[in-house]
Amino acid sequence: MSIPAIRVRACNSQPARSGGTFVLYWMRAFRRPGWNFALQRAVDHARLLDRPLVILEALRCGYRWASDRVHAFVIEGMEDNRRAFEGTPVTYLPYVEPEPGAGRGLLEALAAESCLVVADDAPVFFLPRTLAAAGARLGVMVEAVDSNGLLPLAATDRVFSTAFSFRRFLQSALPEHVEDLPLADPVRGVDLARLDSLPEKILRRWPAVPPILGADPHAALAPLPLDHGVAAVSGMPGGTIAGRSRLERFIRADLDRYPDGRNNPDDDATSGLSPYLHFGHVSVHEVFVAVRAREKWTAQRFAARPSGRRSGWWGMSEAAEAFLDQIVTWRELGLNFAGKREDAESYDALPPWARVTLEKHADDPRPYLYSPDALEQARTHDPLWNAAQVQLVREGRIHNYLRMVWGKKILEWSPSPRVALETMLGLNNRWALDGRDPNSTSGIFWCLGRYDRPWGPERPIFGTVRFMSSANTRRKLRVKGYLARYAT
Repeated sequence: MSIPAIRVRACNSQPARSGGTFVLYWMRAFRRPGWNFALQRAVDHARLLDRPLVILEALRCGYRWASDRVHAFVIEGMEDNRRAFEGTPVTYLPYVEPEPGAGRGLLEALAAESCLVVADDAPVFFLPRTLAAAGARLGVMVEAVDSNGLLPLAATDRVFSTAFSFRRFLQSALPEHVEDLPLADPVRGVDLARLDSLPEKILRRWPAVPPILGADPHAALAPLPLDHGVAAVSGMPGGTIAGRSRLERFIRADLDRYPDGRNNPDDDATSGLSPYLHFGHVSVHEVFVAVRAREKWTAQRFAARPSGRRSGWWGMSEAAEAFLDQIVTWRELGLNFAGKREDAESYDALPPWARVTLEKHADDPRPYLYSPDALEQARTHDPLWNAAQVQLVREGRIHNYLRMVWGKKILEWSPSPRVALETMLGLNNRWALDGRDPNSTSGIFWCLGRYDRPWGPERPIFGTVRFMSSANTRRKLRVKGYLARYAT
């Protein structure tokens, strides 16, 4: 087996079924044809057992926040995967539920024909619950494989409370794992047994979705029971092809601008990769390899001792280190929290000091109070906040720096910190393409004190939670063009 053992865990005690027809890979979080440890593990099993490989990529419609935006992005990724697996020995089944519950029984039907099931192991949204349920009910071996980040999830045994403490641990632990890379294309050219066809009884009940989006995603998705008010984002297609194109453009044109430009909304020097990482269309390993190639980097350039500092440890340029701190340290810090705590999205998961100071000031008078509906419609007195909310609704994202200001103002304008958290999560999860993700959740909870420390002086509403304002942001950053672009 070519996968590091630390990335594989058993979901039940069932053995592999020697008489099974194929190996089944249940693709749910790492929706890509390469740079994918889970797919690579499934290929390994298929080769060892001399069985065909079947890949199931399904898309439910009966979950909260299911929308045209999410469906279009995922289905565009399915189209990329369909093309990637054409001409290979793999049997790929993309399935889109036409109504809630229609896909029930599909996994069981395929598992009943399989030798074993390989599944994606990701602490994202409802995936851990459904994976645990599948392991308990399927009468065949189920393995979960971690292809989330550079550091395996199992390499940590505790929750880290600050980026500094996690960064210091990462700097100590990562050199052991950084050269363990998944294959760029684990399927093409591999000698696998081929399956003539899936059983007719399965395809009849759960047919593969044909190319359905065309030029008008809204019309194509109209028959599905989705939130049609959250439209697909034009100009930002989903899928591995679009994600790689964005990565290549960022490395070529924007990485050098990243240290100075990422916080200035007018410059917009961020990578734009977050949705592609969230849906698994692009792997952080692939991103890292692209940065490494650009920097002509080898592991010998690591600093000798971990310091916990944001720069200087990788031995790369300032721009590369600033970017890697975001996409490795901060992203994997969120995965650490989500993977170790079932209450990661609960108010009670805030650090004790933050809960104490927020509750102390929960009854402070608010200068403005806005309902969740007014906030969603960007109907506030603050033009910069309104612009950020317009960008979220229109494009499925908010500029990284402004998302922090956006969250801080929701705290200031809500009747209580608990209501503020509920509003932030609701707006982010409904409208953001990277909503429902540990990384974007970390950003929301940071607004309330997670991964931060007390800041003085103590203020109304915020207490000692870090204060940010639109006025200070407008003085400090370039926002004139941003305001013009997203004016309400």
